[in-house]
This record gives sequence, structure tokens and C-alpha cells, in this order.
Amino acid sequence: MVVRNRGFAAVWAGQFLTQAAARVFQVGIVWWLVGIAGGHHVGRQSGLVLMCATVPAVALVPLVARLIARHDHRRLLTGTAALAGALAGTAASVSHAWPLPIGALCALALLLACCQAVFDPCLSTSIPELVADEDIESATGFQLATQSVAGLTGGFLGPLVVETTGATGLLCCCATAYLTAAALIAATGFAHRAPSAPTPVHPAPSRHVLRRLPSVRRMLLCFTAANFFSTAVFVLDPLFVRGTLRGGGTTVSAFEAALGAGTIAGAALGSRVGLRLATVGGGGLAIAAVGFAAPGLLPHPGVAAAGLVAAGVCIGAIGVRFMSCFQRKVPPQDKPAFFAAMQALISATLPVSSLVFGALGDVVAVRLLLVAQGAGLLPVAGATWVAATRLDTEERS
Repeated sequence: MVVRNRGFAAVWAGQFLTQAAARVFQVGIVWWLVGIAGGHHVGRQSGLVLMCATVPAVALVPLVARLIARHDHRRLLTGTAALAGALAGTAASVSHAWPLPIGALCALALLLACCQAVFDPCLSTSIPELVADEDIESATGFQLATQSVAGLTGGFLGPLVVETTGATGLLCCCATAYLTAAALIAATGFAHRAPSAPTPVHPAPSRHVLRRLPSVRRMLLCFTAANFFSTAVFVLDPLFVRGTLRGGGTTVSAFEAALGAGTIAGAALGSRVGLRLATVGGGGLAIAAVGFAAPGLLPHPGVAAAGLVAAGVCIGAIGVRFMSCFQRKVPPQDKPAFFAAMQALISATLPVSSLVFGALGDVVAVRLLLVAQGAGLLPVAGATWVAATRLDTEERS
């Protein structure tokens, strides 16, 4: 499919570059704050940067939908990638002369995340313009399946790049990736005509859809709570490497790779696991809780890496199994509103988690926070078991 559709391959490569660049920046700049620049409030600062990097994906959903509906997709993709490259390049030039203050880093993280918040859904919407009708499903699956690889690549490279070349080199790397993506997309022809818009309908509001699906609503609330604790790992791991292990960027990269590889493996195996939903959901979150807490109890790099792999496998498997369940459970006419609500609910805790655990990292021992992270996830695992049991019963009846 990729070989047959050269235009799709070029645009997909652009997406890979932008997503990898976004992750390179997030992980790399956090390690620069924590492990290289230092200071008295590195936890709060890293939490602020990650909060700014996650807010646009939640806050800009209505605006992004209007932009994609009204503007040419190729120009929008090229423009957002080029703008992100210009922002990163400008920041690199400034950082070469003066160290960037935390306010500038937060503003840069916010602006780059705004560009990515437009780019990703615009590319998904553009797939029918890039491939023939018979390839749309395969292209969509390929595009979604490789997002984790881009995140894994960026998370692995970020600490290594910033430790080798500093913040200026990190920003130059991001600018190069963004501008290369813009050039690839600008040179690509969108060979297929976009399908005409269907007759406007009035879908039910998200809250009405969720009200009609109480068991699914309970599951989403469980996953929202689980995300609050699980995503704290992106703040706590660099603090753990710096404060407890006295390690460097290589260790942070290895931990990022462990979590990413586990998530990819879990996603690949999730559909093949014949366990009940309650076992996958509740049991998987319980195992993830132990994996996150383990390095707080036994502070060793091997223990931390093994715990992150285990947590990643469970999270990946949970995502695949429950997404398939929701696809079967939600009526077709309600799916757009439902998945928009799901994304907003699950993503809403990311900035809060980054800010809370980052601020706590300055005043509480990071080993204690790792244990608290796992302990907080355990009651969520219990609630998930109960909610998934009800959902499983409904599916079987």
C-alpha cells in the first residue's frame, strides 16, 4: 500500500518527523532542565513545560475542527510544519546567544503543541485525498499503528541529543525535522479528490451519548483517573534519574525506550489475549501500578526498566482491547461525538498531572512519589475491574 501510494508515503514521513520532533523537544528539554541546567525548582519547571505541551490537544479541538473543514489540507499541513520549524529555528538562534528563560520555553512548548494539534487530525482527515478508496482502511491503520514508533524514537533521542549538543542543538534538530516535513508535504501532490461532504446532520451532544451508555461512561472515568497517575512518569523519571540514580541522558533514553517498546508490544498482543475485559483492565492497571512503584522501593536501573516495560505492555493491551469494545458498543451515529468526548476526557488530566507531580518533585522525595504514583493507581485498578465486569456482562448478554 505504501509503495503504491507515493504521496501518502511522503506525507506519512512528514507526520513521523513532526511527531518525533515534538517528542524530542518534550523529553529533551525536560532533561535539560532537570539534569543539565539544574536549579531550585526543576520539578515545577519541567511540569510547567509538559503542561504547556499537552494543553492545546484538549483546548483547541473546536478551533482545529473548523480550520480543517475550511482550509486546503495540503496547505494547512505544510503551513503548520513550516511554522513549527520557524519557531524552533528562531528559538535555537536566540538560545545560542542567551539562555532561554522558563517562560520562553513554556511559550515555545505551547506554540509547537498548537501546530501539532492541527497537523495530526488534518493528516488523518487527508488520507482519502492521498490514496484510492480501496486503500483508505489500510492507510489509516498504518498511520495510527506507527504513531507509537515516532514517539518511541523521539523519546529515545531527546535526552541523548540535548546532552550532546545542548538546548541549541536540540532545537536545531527539531527545526530540521519540522522543515523537512514541510518540504516533503509541499512537494507532494494530493492525487485523489476529497469526498464531498455529507448532508449536514445534528448529532447528539457528547454528554447525551455518554448518558445513554452508563457502563462505557464509567470506564472512561476510570481511564481518566488512571491517566492522571500513569502520565506522571514523564515528570518523575527524569527526577529519579538525576536525584536517585545520579545517571545521565543515556539512562533517561533507556527508560523512555522501555516504556515505548512495552506499549508497542502490548498493543500488538492486546487483540490476541483471550482474557476477560475485567482481567485486562483491572489486572493490567494493577500490574502497571507495581511497575511504576517498583523503582521507588528498589532504586536500581534494571528494576525501573523492567517495571516500565511491564507497565507499557499492560497500557498498550488495555488500549487495544477497550477501544475494540467501544467500537462494538457505541452506535455508529454516536461515534464521532463519543470519540471526541473520550479524547477530551482522557487527555484532560495530562496537564494537571504534569503540574501537580512536577511541583511535588521539588518538595517530596522522588522515591516516595513513585510509590505514591503506584499506590494511587491501585484503587483505580479496582474500580476499573468492577466497571469492566459490568461492561463484559452487557457484551455477553
